[in-house]
Amino acid sequence: MEEAATELNEDVLGETEHLGPLEPEDDGTFFQVTNLLNIMDSESAKTDTTGPGLDMRKTLASVIITEKATTDPCVVMNALIRCLQVPEISTQRKVNIYNILQEIIQQEGEMEERCIQRLVAIASKQMRDITEMEGSETAEVASETLVALSRNHFSLVMYELQHHLKPLNLTDEFVLVTLAKLANGNVFEFMPYMGITLATIFTMLRLANEAKMRQVICSAMETFCETVQFYLRHLEDSLYPVMTEDQFAVKLFPMYRYFVTVWLRHQDLKVKLGVIKSLRPMLSLLLPNDDLREQVYDYIPLLLAEFQGGLEALFITQVLRQILEASVTTNTPIPPMLLHPIFTELHVQVCTKAPVQQQFSSQNLMEIVHCFIALARSYPKELMKFFFSQVEMSKEAIRVGTLALIRAVVSADDPKMNIKTIYLAIRVVKNTLSDTRSKVRMAILRIIGQLVLSGFQEKIKGWGLKYVSVQLTLSTYKLTNRRECFYQRDLEEKMVHKVTMDTVKIITSSISGMTNEFWVRLLCYIMETDYTEALTPICISLTNLAENQIHGKDTEAGMAGKSKHVDLPAPQKLLARLLVLMSSPYKGEGRGIAMLNLLRTLSQSIAPSMADMWEQEIPLLVQYLEEHTEFTWNQKAWEDKLIQFLRNSLKKTRGTSWSLRLSKELNNQIETFDSPSVEKGFLYRALGFTLGMGLEADRVEVLLLELLYKTDYSNEFDREGVILCFGLCARGQVKTVLNVLHDFEERIQESEQSWQIGAWRKDHPWRRETVKSALMVMYSCVSSYCHPQMLLTHVDSPITAKIIHHYSSSCQDISLKMAFMKSVVQVTNAIKSIKDLEDFHFTHKSALTRLITAIIKAEPPDLLASPVRSMAMDAFSQLSTLKPFYSSEESIELMDISIHTVISLQPPGEDNQSVKTLFANALSSLKQLMEGLMQRQLDPRGLQENVHLLEKWILSEKEWERERAMTLHLHLMQIYVQSIGVCIPLKLGQFGILVGLIAPCTCDVHRRTRLASTSVLSSLLDLHVSQTCSLWGASKEQELEKCKEDLQDTDMDKISRASSRIAKVVCPEFNCDEVVSLIQKLCENIGAMDLQHDRAAVTWIGIFLQMRVKELEDKVAEILGAILVHLPVVDHPEVRRHLIEGILLLAHYHQETVLTSLLRQPLPMESHLTEVWLAVAENVPFARTMLRGLLGRLQSRFTTRINATSKADIWRLAAVDPLMTLCTVRLLMEKMDQDDKFPDLFPDLLYIFLLQLGSSHGPEAASPVLKTWRLVHTGPLPQEMTLQRVTIKSMQLLVKRIDREPLEQALEEQSVWSLLENGGTFLEGVSLMARLCMQNTENYMQRLAELVLTGMGSEVLSCCISSTAICVEFMSDPVLHQEKLLRPVVLMLAKGTGQDKDETLQVLSLRALGNMALGAPRKVKQYRKLLLEKCLGSIRGQASSIVMAEGMEALTKILAELREGDIGSSFEPISEQCRAFFDNESKLIRLKAFILFGKLAKVVGISKKHFFKGEVKRGWVSLMLHCQDPCPSVAQACSATMFQCVHFWGWKSLESSFGHSNDSINDQMTVFQTNMCSVLAQKKPALLCGFLLETTIFMKSNSSRIRIAACALAGIIMKQLSAHYLKKMDLVGLRNSLQDLQLDSDAGVRRAALETLKVLDSCTQHWLLASPRGLP
Repeated sequence: MEEAATELNEDVLGETEHLGPLEPEDDGTFFQVTNLLNIMDSESAKTDTTGPGLDMRKTLASVIITEKATTDPCVVMNALIRCLQVPEISTQRKVNIYNILQEIIQQEGEMEERCIQRLVAIASKQMRDITEMEGSETAEVASETLVALSRNHFSLVMYELQHHLKPLNLTDEFVLVTLAKLANGNVFEFMPYMGITLATIFTMLRLANEAKMRQVICSAMETFCETVQFYLRHLEDSLYPVMTEDQFAVKLFPMYRYFVTVWLRHQDLKVKLGVIKSLRPMLSLLLPNDDLREQVYDYIPLLLAEFQGGLEALFITQVLRQILEASVTTNTPIPPMLLHPIFTELHVQVCTKAPVQQQFSSQNLMEIVHCFIALARSYPKELMKFFFSQVEMSKEAIRVGTLALIRAVVSADDPKMNIKTIYLAIRVVKNTLSDTRSKVRMAILRIIGQLVLSGFQEKIKGWGLKYVSVQLTLSTYKLTNRRECFYQRDLEEKMVHKVTMDTVKIITSSISGMTNEFWVRLLCYIMETDYTEALTPICISLTNLAENQIHGKDTEAGMAGKSKHVDLPAPQKLLARLLVLMSSPYKGEGRGIAMLNLLRTLSQSIAPSMADMWEQEIPLLVQYLEEHTEFTWNQKAWEDKLIQFLRNSLKKTRGTSWSLRLSKELNNQIETFDSPSVEKGFLYRALGFTLGMGLEADRVEVLLLELLYKTDYSNEFDREGVILCFGLCARGQVKTVLNVLHDFEERIQESEQSWQIGAWRKDHPWRRETVKSALMVMYSCVSSYCHPQMLLTHVDSPITAKIIHHYSSSCQDISLKMAFMKSVVQVTNAIKSIKDLEDFHFTHKSALTRLITAIIKAEPPDLLASPVRSMAMDAFSQLSTLKPFYSSEESIELMDISIHTVISLQPPGEDNQSVKTLFANALSSLKQLMEGLMQRQLDPRGLQENVHLLEKWILSEKEWERERAMTLHLHLMQIYVQSIGVCIPLKLGQFGILVGLIAPCTCDVHRRTRLASTSVLSSLLDLHVSQTCSLWGASKEQELEKCKEDLQDTDMDKISRASSRIAKVVCPEFNCDEVVSLIQKLCENIGAMDLQHDRAAVTWIGIFLQMRVKELEDKVAEILGAILVHLPVVDHPEVRRHLIEGILLLAHYHQETVLTSLLRQPLPMESHLTEVWLAVAENVPFARTMLRGLLGRLQSRFTTRINATSKADIWRLAAVDPLMTLCTVRLLMEKMDQDDKFPDLFPDLLYIFLLQLGSSHGPEAASPVLKTWRLVHTGPLPQEMTLQRVTIKSMQLLVKRIDREPLEQALEEQSVWSLLENGGTFLEGVSLMARLCMQNTENYMQRLAELVLTGMGSEVLSCCISSTAICVEFMSDPVLHQEKLLRPVVLMLAKGTGQDKDETLQVLSLRALGNMALGAPRKVKQYRKLLLEKCLGSIRGQASSIVMAEGMEALTKILAELREGDIGSSFEPISEQCRAFFDNESKLIRLKAFILFGKLAKVVGISKKHFFKGEVKRGWVSLMLHCQDPCPSVAQACSATMFQCVHFWGWKSLESSFGHSNDSINDQMTVFQTNMCSVLAQKKPALLCGFLLETTIFMKSNSSRIRIAACALAGIIMKQLSAHYLKKMDLVGLRNSLQDLQLDSDAGVRRAALETLKVLDSCTQHWLLASPRGLP
């Protein structure tokens, strides 16, 4: 588009060149407009393919262009015009441009004249250049654009159009269309051009040969004429009047003539229709002209001829009516020769059926009627003559049509319609009176009624009244003697009768001076006719006539006096007749009101004593009937009102024979009515009431006996009527009635062996059981109506006793059973109606209950053939209300029996309506019984017991049993809700139980069961809402109703969705306890019914869990327990899957509770539990979460037990079996996705497995035996299911999952699994495992170190030990230092060294601290104080030897990384303590002490050298002796240490004398000791003397080697000491010690001691010889 616009030549449109080139315009605006038009084009294409949703951008683009035009309209319009001039522009773009231009034109703003001229020229050209491809769309929008321009630039547009409207030249159709639009929108501006326009168009008529062009011209002419009419009506508003009405008419008439004579004959119906439509506005201008009007009449035949064509007759009739009414208005007659054709054409259309294609036939008939009325005004004689000629024909349709037109003429309210016209019309009607056809008769009757209504009452007296009387009699006779084979005739006759009644009503309400003959005929009609439907209009007519007579409206004075003494039937007979007929007041179009009004009018003639009372009572009865309809009234209530009316009337005649005569008349009318009928039933009732008011008992007795004898007991209706009559009579004559019944029983000679009914047997062949049943019901009916005080006297005897006697003494067939139970119900109802029954106990209640129970149990369980069941339950219901009341157990038993006998019945067939009715009645009775028994225990417990009775039926596999049970459940709930309201709230959890029972039934395959279950749910919700502060509102109620509607569908998927929506709606109404009880109930009933119910149950469970799971923290265990208990018995995989999903959902939100519950299940793990864990494993993220939870459970055993702060904490801290936990962990690891290498779980799993193994070897190794084990499994677990084996296998699986083959191989080669499984080598295995993991799984070391750090702080000893064992290896590696965990680890290790509860932990802690010198040697100096303190502390006090040894070893490692200054004040105690261990009995301690002392010797510097030198001296004897320690390693370590300490003596000779010869160690030591002693003897003889004393102490050592060494050293010392020092020694003590050693068990000791004694003796002798005094 843009390229085409850019390359546009200046001479694109040659026609517009004379306007000159376009003014310079804004190229930016042009391109912007072009882009926006492109958007509109693209959006239009999208809208065509995808719908109207994308039209927004198109609209927005148009708005942008329009808005831009508000600021600079000329630029935008020039741009749009330029776009219109682009060649090959699309039609849609043209339409869009023109639409935008129209919007711009409508804006208020100045636009350049040149721009408007150019637009007019372009639009005119494109409007006229219509191509077949483009169609008329472009022309239409161009035309609309010109019309829009004409509002402000009319002259320019009109000039352009007139330029193309040339005489004798057929213009383009859209030129005419646009001109018509201009005329319609610019009336006064167009009128100066109207004349030339019409003249020019007239010259084109001959040239317009195409149908389309002719239609356009007709439409334009129609618009032009309407414009002219508007102009003429508002001529005063015109500034420059152009032409008068006559001038316009003169110009139009040639065109009218051409249209009618030429174009109306065109074959195209569209052209014809266009011509006819254009004639009406043309005639509106032509007909007012006197000269042209008569010329218009000349063309009427051409219009009439079109009735025979295919054109719609309505339009022709409208034109014809316009002409006829104009002739009447202007009093210009139509030529006589045209009248008959007009009559004929119009009459034919009335009398014949309109063609099917005529769409406006009814409107056309209305127009024809108006035409005939107009003709009757001007040509009455000619018209009636035509009508007369038509009725002479025998065709029914013609006669009926003609009479209908006459009636229309008569009904015309026109003062121009003179009396002569009516007279002529009556003559025509009288000519048809002999016609017996129904439609003709009805037409005549309607004309008679219309004459009366139109005020011509005098014209019908005589012939009219007689005709009406004859038709009344004739139609009544035909209807009462109709035949079934003439159904159509009967319908027609009913219509005749109805029209006759309407006519009678019109006549009697409008005509005065009625003849006595007509009055008598109507009155006798009431008493004699069997066609009661005619009674209403007759009674109304009689009432009208009687009122006219009474008030003296009759013009004949003599007739008025006779009206009061007219021959009436007997007053009692008339009253009886009207009373009986009024028992059905709405029959016969509401005859009750009419008869009541007649009674009121004739009250003085019937019974003057009752007149005043009737004046008051009858209006009230009429008011009641007027306030109701036949659909809203109550038959019994109405009959009660009539009886009360009768009673009040009879009270006015007391003391006369009026009552007796009325009774006889009522008795006589019994034979006139059929059985059954409402009227006859009322007769029995009225008769019983009348007899009950009788004061002469003997006469009443005679009448009652006569009634008993003549009654046909085989007719149920008559039998019931007599029973009712006796009951009503007992209201005032109870003793009389009982005597009559007793007398009747005696007279018929009743006995147990025979049953005889004397002379009456031939007339009425009664059955024995029939009479017995009637007698039973009579007795009960007597109890129902007699006075309460009299009832209490007679109810037990004879009434109830007689009823039991008659039943027990009969064959007890179905009819007798029914009569018996009916009697029981009536008697109990009668007793209940008595007030103040507190002390009354029904004596026969238990006997009646037993009899009825036997009856209902005897009914066949699968067959319903009689109403016995329903009647028995009705009897139970009534008996339950009398004292003594049924106990709770008796009520439950009766209800259970009744429920079983109804619900278990097979469903009746679809075509067996009688059985359906019986079942409906039985179900209704059961509902009433359950309601009555529930009233005795109207509390939640009673409700639950009743529902429990229905539960097994609700869960039945049979559809009909479920449906019935649910229906009963619904009834119970409705009664309970209505009765109890908010008085007694449901028990906790009961609401959930009740809903859980019926929830699956919302997906039942039976529609009624679904709807009933939903209704039960609604009732439960109503009850729940009324008892709680619920937020249940109208929106939720509406949603529930929508769900009910969806449940009526047959698509089970849609039903399931509706059930789910119900669950979502009601779920918020449940508290947590109710949710638990609901889920428990749903789980409990899974499997009881079919799969659909199970699916619904698990769906509800899932929805409730999804919506309320967060709130169920306290109830998770109960819910989970319910699911797990029932999960093993669920067979269908889908149902199991949904239940498991529920468990997983609970686990997602309440992981700790679910884990505890699952882990407390027994081992070995059952299949359903395995399935749960397998489902967990399928969801890898969730499985990992659960795995962490399981790890947490395992870890919780080794962490400090904290006080629970939440429910989750309680469950998390609850005791679970570690073996079960391990089995679960192993199962998850095994079944989870094999691609999952557990990168984040490996250290946790490995660590916890090691802790578990450690605990299994520790003091807490015994696994807790939970209660669930004892309940489920009493035997031992399999051998492979031990804590050690499961843990080892889990660790092996874990190592395999991480896919580290070197680690797996190393563990196998070094037998790590065996080491771990053995308690004795467990710590070694842990160390080895930790070492191998550090070598092969470097990525996991940080997490493992963190876990170890946490475990070291555990209060569980095994955890601390295992963690510290791992830490020993970690401390020897830089990992802790690298992960910045060294400090907390050191602190924890320091804490471990300080505890004294386990030496293993101390040893490991010390070892780990010592390993710090290996893993982080640079950090030893930083932690030197702590390290030295803890290690020093371990070698002090009462620590065990292994602890002290480990402490010294740790010190040895630590000192290797320290200097003397780093050790500080700890140097002295370490040295002292170390020296103290030289002589320890433990070789390990001695070994570690010597090594440590040697390390101290290396570390000591200048500041501590003197102190350490003293320590060396004090420990020198031990060093020299232990060089010959029995433990080689100790001796070796001691020798090494002594060698390191020699230099502290400061004698080089000693340093060179030790360890430089090839002699044995003993020999070397002897030489060294000798040299040492020699030097000491020379330099420090006193110190040597101390050595001797210290050596003497070692002679008592436990080690023989030490004792030997001590003896040898003592000898060497004595040899080196001078006599001066020897004599200062305790040689006696030394001798004694040596002598004691002579008794030593070791031979070497004895020899060494002997040698030393020899040395002592030698020295002693030498000293003696050298001493001048001898021995001291």
